[in-house]
Amino acid sequence: MYIFYVPDNIEPLIIQEVIMKNRLVFSIFIYYVPLFFLIYPSSYSEHINLRDFGASGNANTVDTQFIQKAIDAAAEKSCTLVIPSGMYLTGSLHLRSNIHIYLEPGAVILGSQKKEDYDPFEELNFPNDADHETSFFHHSLLWGEDIENVFITGFGTINSNFTKRGGPKALAFKRCKNIRIEGITIRNCPNYSISLLGCEQVTIDKVQILNGYADGIDPDSCQFVFISNCHIETVDDAIVPKSSFSLGYRRPCTDITVTNCYLSSRCNGFKLGTESGADFKRITFSNSVIRGLITAQKPGISGVSIESVDGSHIEGITVTGIVMDWVRSPIFIRLGNRGKDGATSPGSIKGVTINNIVATRASNPNIIAGIPNYPIENVLIQNVSCSFSGSNPLRPINEPVPEEIDRYPEALMFGALPSYAFYIRHAKGVQLQNISWEASIPFWRITTHKYKDINWDEQGNPTNNFEKASPNIAIWVEDVHDFVLSDWQERAVSDNTEILYLKDIHNAQIDSPIKYRNNRHWCTIHGGDIDTIQISSSEPIEQVKNIKIMK
Repeated sequence: MYIFYVPDNIEPLIIQEVIMKNRLVFSIFIYYVPLFFLIYPSSYSEHINLRDFGASGNANTVDTQFIQKAIDAAAEKSCTLVIPSGMYLTGSLHLRSNIHIYLEPGAVILGSQKKEDYDPFEELNFPNDADHETSFFHHSLLWGEDIENVFITGFGTINSNFTKRGGPKALAFKRCKNIRIEGITIRNCPNYSISLLGCEQVTIDKVQILNGYADGIDPDSCQFVFISNCHIETVDDAIVPKSSFSLGYRRPCTDITVTNCYLSSRCNGFKLGTESGADFKRITFSNSVIRGLITAQKPGISGVSIESVDGSHIEGITVTGIVMDWVRSPIFIRLGNRGKDGATSPGSIKGVTINNIVATRASNPNIIAGIPNYPIENVLIQNVSCSFSGSNPLRPINEPVPEEIDRYPEALMFGALPSYAFYIRHAKGVQLQNISWEASIPFWRITTHKYKDINWDEQGNPTNNFEKASPNIAIWVEDVHDFVLSDWQERAVSDNTEILYLKDIHNAQIDSPIKYRNNRHWCTIHGGDIDTIQISSSEPIEQVKNIKIMK
């Protein structure tokens, strides 16, 4: 509510006239004043200016010592450090508790290109299977450890100033609380742009990450993280909650909210994992757009990936309202057993809901893949529409897909698959409701397993290592218990093979497709417990037309 003081001697009609004539002014005031106070918190009412500490801001003089002196002074006073317009060349900066750093428009924290200007990697007194980017935090442009109440806001830029992967993180927080990052832009980061380890109560809002060479935002073993209204363009994964062993102990990743974001990557838009030694609980991803990395003319590997390969238990995950374009597999859910950091057995994935998904220019199936005796459980996928431009090489139905139990997980890990729209194996309690898809005409298949050798045109099609081909089977379901398929259709008739292939299925309820190909059989049932499979018909399954049964 906004309350304006009006003197008693002003007539109501005059007030109304003033408001009508100045509607634009009132609108700007009402909209931008609250935004200003969000980015410029009133709790840090005292301000100090970076220029007063000797920083030149000329992009050539190294200002590290002056910026650090200003940070220390602002933290001591619990006040706001204002960084005015200019380009401040610097190496590692140590953040402190109880500070607000405000970057004015035109302010650029410019990372040095000399590695000696950055702090060395910290020593870890425990073994850790995670890579350097995940494990270490001191070798960063701005970093804090065991601090709290840090705001970094404004309209300026943190420019890491690198041209390839391998170097310092832009923003790194380890075991920190009450962190807010808002409004700023991060560019040219050779490592994780925003890296969080063991942190709590983190808000990241209206942040742009551009030309990132590694991951965008990585909340590792964090709790109560809120990411919203961000624009992220990175070579590697855009937003990646994970649970590594980088603290020296296992800490779950819980209570994560990601919403209203634009994510562009040649890898994965939103991913849980790959580091997955501790649990993931209560995580939601919504109302966002995911695309391949348009600036590099490369498709993404997947839109949404949910992965447990180091013993973690994943439960209570929702994904809703996502539009994807030019990602190869829109959905990838994988339970494996890589076994890093001493994990002795596979974890679990259950209680996942994914709905209201639209994907265009896809070229690899949606995948749900557990491993023998460790099924993925209770997955609901509903209201999904996908269009496929092509796919990987086609695997013959009599050739088994390799399990790849301990392999690094990604949507392309199985190579050739026997279906193009959905591939589901080793699962229990999977429901597909109101799903539709189509295969483009012409449809292509890649002819190589070296995906990095493929070149792509502006329309998202390969220009080498491909051939025109038939889509073939749309949905493959294998070793699945309690399977439901309802309100489903292939929107365009693609060829005369079956649409659905069921292998070793137990207890299933399947509607006839709303639309199916002009062929003799729309479904093949191969093995399994035929008596527990129900097709929407009053006749016994052996007598249902258009069904082929292979004992």
